[in-house]
Amino acid sequence: MTERIGVYPGTFDPITLGHADIIRRGSKMVDRLIIGVTTNASKNPMFSSEERMEMVTREVATLGLENVEVVGFNALLMKFAEKQGASMIIRGLRAVADFEYEYQMAGMNQQLDDEIETVFLMADVSLQPIASKLVKEIALFGGDIAPFVSPDVRKDVVKRIQELGQLGDY
Repeated sequence: MTERIGVYPGTFDPITLGHADIIRRGSKMVDRLIIGVTTNASKNPMFSSEERMEMVTREVATLGLENVEVVGFNALLMKFAEKQGASMIIRGLRAVADFEYEYQMAGMNQQLDDEIETVFLMADVSLQPIASKLVKEIALFGGDIAPFVSPDVRKDVVKRIQELGQLGDY
């Protein structure tokens, strides 16, 4: 039987508790789950690719999942997935707006390689509102992001905001 490999791609800027939930659940669906940390300059990342790789690697280690690895990439998702030998792309959905975008992406990806399936996992109800973009915005305005990220990621975000000289009232 061939090994079932899945790819969970994202910018993870920063990695949230919602991402960790999808990683934990997605890892049960495959023999090997590759977290693909990608560059997406249009998202105006707070952290460099290297910093995000380190952050995701650290967070994945705390989950204690033996079948998960973190790989950086800067290429078309389907080319990356093919190179990894993946048969599945795992995507998390929080809301209807996510579905519309992800549905379109899944259709385009199927046109590129119909051997790789896209699987959607609904976010845990308690984690549905969490989005990296909102976490950064809350932090930039001095809000507490502790309910949305791990303590280590919170420290990373606060430190970065301090470095940028944009820290709100903490």
